[in-house]
Amino acid sequence: MRDVAKSANAGFSHAGIDFPPPIGGLLKRSFDIVGSLAGLVLLSPLFLMVALLVKLSDRGPIFYGHKRIGRGGRIFACLKFRTMVQDGEKVLAAHLAANPDAAAEWAATRKLKNDPRVTRVGNVLRKLSLDELPQIINILQGDMSLVGPRPVVRDELEIYGSAAVYYLKSRPGLTGLWQVSGRNDVSYDTRVAFDRHYVENWSMVEDIRIIVKTVPAVWMSRGSY
Repeated sequence: MRDVAKSANAGFSHAGIDFPPPIGGLLKRSFDIVGSLAGLVLLSPLFLMVALLVKLSDRGPIFYGHKRIGRGGRIFACLKFRTMVQDGEKVLAAHLAANPDAAAEWAATRKLKNDPRVTRVGNVLRKLSLDELPQIINILQGDMSLVGPRPVVRDELEIYGSAAVYYLKSRPGLTGLWQVSGRNDVSYDTRVAFDRHYVENWSMVEDIRIIVKTVPAVWMSRGSY
C-alpha cells in the first residue's frame, strides 16, 4: 500500500487560480484526524475481513490506488479495496468498443451499472461502499476529508467547467452531499451543483449532518454501483 501511495506525486495545474487554505481550516482538519483515527480503531476487524475476502477472490493485490485530483489540483493516490480484475482498463476498452449504449453511459456519467471489470466480491463491496474504507488513510495523510466533494479524475474535472474552482477549494471527501442525495441516480450536472453548494455554504454542522445521513444511505445502497 505504501508503494501505491507514492505513485501519485505529480500536480494538476488549474491556470490562473491562487487557492486559499482548505475550507474549514484547523477545525475541519482536527475533526478529520480525530474521526479517521477513531474509524481505523473501530473498523479494524472489518478492514481485516474485507482484505481477506479481496485476497482470496483472485489472489491479486488487496488495495488499489487510483490517481485523483485533490485540493488545488494536486494529484494523489485515492486508496480503495480492489474491486476490479487486474486488467480492468483493457476489459473496459473492449466492452465500450462493442457496446454503444455502454459507451454513451460512460461518456455521460463515467460509471456503468453493469461494469464488466468488477469482480463478484467487488460488486458486494461497492454496493455497501466498503471498498472506500481505505480512504480513511488518505484522510490521515491530509489528501482527503471526512466530508467534501467526492474525488474525481482529470477528465471529470473538465466536465465541471467554471465550477471546477469550487471543487479545488476543498479536500475531496470520504462522503459528501452527492453521496447522501442519490449518488449515481442523479445527473453529473446535479453532482457538480451539489459540490458547489457544499463549498459555498460549508459549516461544521453541515458536515455532521452529512455524516449522519451517510449511514442510512450506505445501508440502503442508494445509487451505488
